[in-house]
Amino acid sequence: MRVVLDTNVLLAAFGTRGLCEGLLDVCLEFHELVLSRHILDELERHLTGKFKMPKRRAGEIVRFLREECEMVEPAAVAKGVVKDQDALPVLGTAVAGKVDVLVTGDRELLALGSIEGTAILSPRAVYERMR
Repeated sequence: MRVVLDTNVLLAAFGTRGLCEGLLDVCLEFHELVLSRHILDELERHLTGKFKMPKRRAGEIVRFLREECEMVEPAAVAKGVVKDQDALPVLGTAVAGKVDVLVTGDRELLALGSIEGTAILSPRAVYERMR
């Protein structure tokens, strides 16, 4: 299965222990994780900002993901699809990567249900499907 994990899912995976950490492990081991520079830049910014992680450690995480994942350039997504314009590159990553599922906790994205054949599901829903 081809999967995009949005920034908040990745933050939870690296910043806390639990479901998102387990989901990331399963994706890396058994599935194809697809990301974009937009997601990784946002991840690094929040790891060093909100999570107060040292820049060196945040950089190591980003380099690790860049090496382990398929990187794509986000496709253009119509601005009216969601109110939060910051979510457009995340949706565009899923579209460009032709993934099976975009994993997010964002309620607005979850309300879409899908985009161009890509399911949009919560971490719990995806984890249950993968078990």
